[in-house]
Amino acid sequence: MKVLNLYFSATGNTDKVAKQIEETVRQAGHEVETVRIAKNIEPDILAFDLVFAGSGVYMWLPGKPVLESFDKLREKYANSGVIKPASPRRPGKKAVVYCTYGGFHTGVNEAISTTKFMGQLFDHLGYDIIGEWHIVAEYHGKLQHLSAGGRLGNIQGRPNAADLQEISEKVVGILQV
Repeated sequence: MKVLNLYFSATGNTDKVAKQIEETVRQAGHEVETVRIAKNIEPDILAFDLVFAGSGVYMWLPGKPVLESFDKLREKYANSGVIKPASPRRPGKKAVVYCTYGGFHTGVNEAISTTKFMGQLFDHLGYDIIGEWHIVAEYHGKLQHLSAGGRLGNIQGRPNAADLQEISEKVVGILQV
């Protein structure tokens, strides 16, 4: 199985998750290409059987590089006729979308729109969305003080070893399907 591990991380939280995904996929014996989203990065998503796509949450959406990259990819695939009315399924093509979030105000509700947004690109491409993961992560920089309180309680140090172990277990489960 050919796997793409596509992500953006501004603080290092999503980077931890992406690295855990990459390590787990490799240990399971699959080929994986890990790509950190940047300004001129446009992977050929259709060349992969399974895509993991992740970002932190910024105002209920993925990071700006993800928004821009996904918009370019959507336009490219729409203009080339790959995206079709009714988004027919592509047999054997699967995607997992995930985000890291702090959820200070309303918890996981702040994260759901991020995975839904990212999932739309893959749904339009005919991929089956087989997972939407919301991973609790501490705040950094000016917002670091929010990690000690809020709706989710104390989230300092997250994603932690237990969170990353859970990610590994989910990845192994997906690869066995």
